[in-house]
Amino acid sequence: MTTLHRNLDTDGKDWKATEQEYFDKVTSKNNLIIGSEILTHYYTGNSTEVIMVSVYRTWEDIEKAQTISDDLAKKAWPDEKARTTFFDKQKSYYVPLHSDEIYASIETIGMKEFKATSKEPMIVYIRKSQMSMTGKRKGMKEYNEKITLKDPYIQGYYPFRHAWGADSRDFMEAVFYNSFGDIEKSNLKQDELIKAAWPKEADNKAFFDQLNLGFTGVHGDFIYHNLPEASK
Repeated sequence: MTTLHRNLDTDGKDWKATEQEYFDKVTSKNNLIIGSEILTHYYTGNSTEVIMVSVYRTWEDIEKAQTISDDLAKKAWPDEKARTTFFDKQKSYYVPLHSDEIYASIETIGMKEFKATSKEPMIVYIRKSQMSMTGKRKGMKEYNEKITLKDPYIQGYYPFRHAWGADSRDFMEAVFYNSFGDIEKSNLKQDELIKAAWPKEADNKAFFDQLNLGFTGVHGDFIYHNLPEASK
């Protein structure tokens, strides 16, 4: 996940068209990039945020994919001057500030693959939690099987954790919704599912007390739009 910041002195439509051109000519054709999203600010702390998400099967594929992308760019813009002009234009849409984080997926605790059925932008909610690092993480798989994966409003669910970056406590969950209103509907539905899964108050308390041991209790919430035409 590379977090970039838009240059607000540039045109948003031109930015989108340029990123779409790069996606069509490079990212979409790179078979080592198995997933890709461009996420833009909706409800976050900084309206200039653009997060470029690229998914790889292995750590080694990151470097190999870059070589393939370089070759695809040369084929897409064979004239060196035209290629330089395109990438200078692409670079101009951002300020010279970015950050990079690499996370590892945790499919063993449950995942729901997002499959686009519309060309409308999705709501992408990212919850960033702090793991307690006590080694007492239990219950996420059960919770996801009984609650998250049974929630009809969740169109995609991806849990992942720190692999390389600033904070080794990071535990992230990316959730795809059709609309902003579906977040509230999802919360209400999950309350119903929780009551059905643990109808006895004592069982409910015991489960969540154990689940919460894996986390510090600190978390952040971030809501983005994706660019559906540039989704892979």
